[in-house]
Amino acid sequence: MASLSIRDVYKTYPNGVPVLKGVNIDIEDGQFLILVGGSGCGKSTLLNMIAGLETVTKGEICMDGKVVNNLSPKDRDIAMVFQSYALYPSMTVRENISFGLNIRKVPKAEQAQIVDRVSSMLQIQHLLDRKPGQLSGGQRQRVAMGRALARDPIMFLFDEPLSNLDAKLRIEMRSEIKLLHQRVGKTIVYVTHDQIEAMTLGDRIAVMKDGIVQQFGAPQEIYDSPSNLFVAGFIGAPPMNFINGKLVEQGSGVGIELDTGVARNVLKLPLFEANKLRSHIGQEVVLGLRPERITDARSAHDGHGHELQRHTVKVDVIEPTGPDTLVFAQVNGKRVVSRVHPGANPQPLNSMELLFDVSKAVLFDPKTEARIA
Repeated sequence: MASLSIRDVYKTYPNGVPVLKGVNIDIEDGQFLILVGGSGCGKSTLLNMIAGLETVTKGEICMDGKVVNNLSPKDRDIAMVFQSYALYPSMTVRENISFGLNIRKVPKAEQAQIVDRVSSMLQIQHLLDRKPGQLSGGQRQRVAMGRALARDPIMFLFDEPLSNLDAKLRIEMRSEIKLLHQRVGKTIVYVTHDQIEAMTLGDRIAVMKDGIVQQFGAPQEIYDSPSNLFVAGFIGAPPMNFINGKLVEQGSGVGIELDTGVARNVLKLPLFEANKLRSHIGQEVVLGLRPERITDARSAHDGHGHELQRHTVKVDVIEPTGPDTLVFAQVNGKRVVSRVHPGANPQPLNSMELLFDVSKAVLFDPKTEARIA
C-alpha cells in the first residue's frame, strides 16, 4: 500500500494555458480517493501526473513520503485502468491478464496461479479463453481490472472506468469496485464526472473546478457542509435547492423571507446560528436546502428532534420515482424540488403544504458564492 501527497501542484501547458492551480491533497495508505468534477476541470490531468504520464510544472507528488516527480511510470509501481479498457484484441482474456507478468518474466507456474486468483476474485474464470471482441462492456472492464490486479501494485489508478457502460451495469460495477477495494486494501485514485460514483465509492473526495480543488473531505462532510455554491450544486441528486432571500430579525433569532406564491412567509433559521448570522441581517443571501429537507407530513412523521417550518406552495410539476415523488414548486421566484411520500398524492397546479427542515440549511454569499453558515 501507499500514502499519496500532492503538494502545491501546478500544471501549465507549453502554450501557457494553466490546467492545475495549486492542488493540495493528502490520503493515507489504503484510502479510496475520488477526483470529481466537470469536463476540463483538470482531474484526468492530475491522475496522469500521478501515473507519470504528464510532467509536473511546479510542486511535488509523493508516494509513501518519496517524491516521484522524475520517476518513469514503470518505476512508480502503479496500475492504471482506462476508460477504453485498453485490451489487446488478438489476445485471450488469460493472455491479457498475464501480459504484464510475461514482460516482467514471472515464471509460468506463478503466472497461472495469479491468473486463477484474479479471475476467481472477479468471477471471470469462464471467460479466460475468450477474446475481448467476444465480451460485453462489463466483462471487458473486469478483465482490465484483472490485468491491473495481476501486477499487485502499491496503488491503483482508475480513469472514468464506468463511463462507457449502461446505467444498470454502472451500478453493478460500482459495487464490484467497492468490494475489490475492501478485499485488496490498496490505495485507489479514481477519476469520475459522476457525483453518485463519488459519493458511493470514495473515502475522500476532491471536488475540482477550473484546476482548483474546491473542497476536499469525506463524502458526507461534503454533502452536508459544502464550502461554496459550486460544490453544493454539483454534489447531490437532485442537487441542492438555492433560494435567494434577505435575512431579517425574527424574535430572538434570525429569519429569511420566502415568497411561496401562495402567501408571504418568514422561514425561521436555527437559533444556534443566530449569533453567527446577526452581522448579515439586512443582506441578500442564498439559502441552500437539500430536497429531502423539504417534504410532506407523512415523510416527516418519524420526527427530527426540532421544529419543522410549514409552508404552502403551488405545485408546478411532479416526478414519481417509486419510493418517493419529486415535487417542483416556486419559492422566491426559484423552482425548488422536494421529496414527498407517494401517498401524499401531489397534483400539478394545486396547493400543497410542505415542511421545511432548516436544521441542515446552509447559507451562501451571492457575490463570493462562499458559505457563510
